Amino acid sequence: MNNNGFLRGFRDGIPIGLGYFVVSFSLGIIAKKSGILYFQGFLASMLNHASAGEYALFTAIGNLATYLEVALVTLIANARYLLLSSALSQKFDPKTNIIHRILSGFVITDEIFGISIAQKGYVNPWYMYGAFLFAATLWSLGTACGILAGNILPAKAVSALSVALYGMFLAIIIPPAKKNLVIACCVIVSFASSWAMGILPKLKEISSGNRVIILTVIIATAAAILKPVEEKEDKATEEDK
Repeated sequence: MNNNGFLRGFRDGIPIGLGYFVVSFSLGIIAKKSGILYFQGFLASMLNHASAGEYALFTAIGNLATYLEVALVTLIANARYLLLSSALSQKFDPKTNIIHRILSGFVITDEIFGISIAQKGYVNPWYMYGAFLFAATLWSLGTACGILAGNILPAKAVSALSVALYGMFLAIIIPPAKKNLVIACCVIVSFASSWAMGILPKLKEISSGNRVIILTVIIATAAAILKPVEEKEDKATEEDK
């Protein structure tokens, strides 16, 4: 059962890994500009499996942020995985031991969560390990290759390639912003606030890492208080049943 689950996961992780390679290549370009070596980038991607989290990490390093700032920025950028892990834990067999639960929490990504939560019945941790093996390897290799390419390509080419990652982020935030006014407002406020903090006296003296932390906490908290997500009640009737 473990072998079958692992092989199925490995198979399903192939298209995910191919997509990861492209994204992490752009991350590697950002990492190169921050002074990260290729083996450091490979290790960072093997331990951190989120594009937003790694972008925050490399950017903070490039801006000479303190260890505390790097830790907080990375924690906030990756906070959604706490929710994903909590949701996925409900799909595990109650007898699943703590080691498998911890390892599954480590290998989870948005895409691996998606294919795992879609499995019928209980999730086999070995399925997640198989998907992670291929996907994470390509993710890490993509970062290392991006850094190596940054060492070889002309400066103008490196600068042009670094824009690709911003395009990916726009592709992530624009579709939900078009469907949800609250998200659209949060995006606009985030851009405007970040710009303002970068030019206003006193505020511009705050390091970029701390600015990200402050704005994320304030804007997310305000949105949660002013426009909380309403839980839909189950409206099933006896006739529906």
